[in-house]
Amino acid sequence: MNATGFRYQGSELELFARAVNWKRYWSAQVRPHLGPRVLEVGAGIGANTPYLNHGAAEWVCLEPDRKMAEELAAAVNNGAIPASRVIAGTISALPAIPRFDSVLYIDVLEHIEDDAAELARAAERLHSGGKIIMVGPAHAWLFSEFDRSIGHFRRYSPRAVRALHCPALELVSVRQLDLVGIMASIANRWALRQTMPNPGQIAVWDRCMVPLSRALDPLFFHRFGKSIMAVWQRRSAAGAPVSSANGGAD
Repeated sequence: MNATGFRYQGSELELFARAVNWKRYWSAQVRPHLGPRVLEVGAGIGANTPYLNHGAAEWVCLEPDRKMAEELAAAVNNGAIPASRVIAGTISALPAIPRFDSVLYIDVLEHIEDDAAELARAAERLHSGGKIIMVGPAHAWLFSEFDRSIGHFRRYSPRAVRALHCPALELVSVRQLDLVGIMASIANRWALRQTMPNPGQIAVWDRCMVPLSRALDPLFFHRFGKSIMAVWQRRSAAGAPVSSANGGAD
């Protein structure tokens, strides 16, 4: 593992690891875009990896927090987390050569101040036709004390996602998830003003709201939700995007 001095300040990873319905929901949206060689940026404690890795040829977990990376590496080594290896550092620590079919940012890109530059760095590590998949918080007007407390620089709108320009990438899909969960975010933004939800609130959201959202989101064409998912595809050497099953941005 490469040394890094970064220390993650948030404390929500263990709390949200219990949100199994939510993880099953968004991971089902992400998995069709994954290729055989995957880079998971900001893998944290590895809570998302088991929901995503269903037999990849190579799965590399990249984590800038050294202590977290060491704990994750131990979990990978003993078989608790299905990954090939763990690297401590940022994407700049990796050779700038095409190597991966997919690069994942699951609740990570909003923590990076210069997100456009980060996407450009990720694109350099992608094979032609490879994809960058991001899942993150939606709607700037929902930005709350919780966002500040865990180091978010922003929440994303579809317009903000489309404004993230990288010449090497083509945006092929934008969709929102968790329509019902918006109510919980609104309550926290204007009423509760909590820096961190408690386990009971997470349980109510995950057990009651997420299943409803999973049923309702397709009926509303994934146009509304407290989370947003975007997929970019690396252009071919000639500059044109490789054909995608999504056909274009939702």
